Amino acid sequence: MSGDDLAGPPPAPTDPPSAPPGPPPDGPLEPWPETVRWQSVSPNLIWVELLRLAALLLVVVAGLAIGWALSGSGLFGAAVAVVLLLGCLRVVAIVRAVRAWGYAEREDDLLVRHGLLVRRLSIVPYSRMQFVDVSAGPLERAFDLATVQLHTAAAASDARVPGLRPAEASRLRDRLTALGRDRAEGL
Repeated sequence: MSGDDLAGPPPAPTDPPSAPPGPPPDGPLEPWPETVRWQSVSPNLIWVELLRLAALLLVVVAGLAIGWALSGSGLFGAAVAVVLLLGCLRVVAIVRAVRAWGYAEREDDLLVRHGLLVRRLSIVPYSRMQFVDVSAGPLERAFDLATVQLHTAAAASDARVPGLRPAEASRLRDRLTALGRDRAEGL
């Protein structure tokens, strides 16, 4: 036996240094980059969405209640209970969904994020914008809110930012229009 055989097995390679603690880098599974400054929408949008839900629930529950009263069938009563339970779940989802809406203005594009289970990030280059709409329905106007809708050549573009104060919606519309015109001239 040689002296090398008595030394034992070679030392195990050392583990590579671990990454410093902190937020994980942005990647395909993290669609909302934390490297931008997100603007949130108005919390009053929650009330707008809750009132829309209440109107829908009122119509559906009233129809089921009338059916229950006319037929006396317990199935209508069970349906009322299910609709009300689903309405309660939707209330929680509305609150969380409104808090998930956000937008960020960058140098060359606008980011719009939304969604809970399916998180969606729309990136709209300023040079691709054709026009920008600002709209406000009666319920939105009652809460002093407006929606900015971005239109591009892509028919599937759904970049919209709801729940903005009218002054912010006008500012965003004017800025996006100016940036879109400047970027389109540079092509």
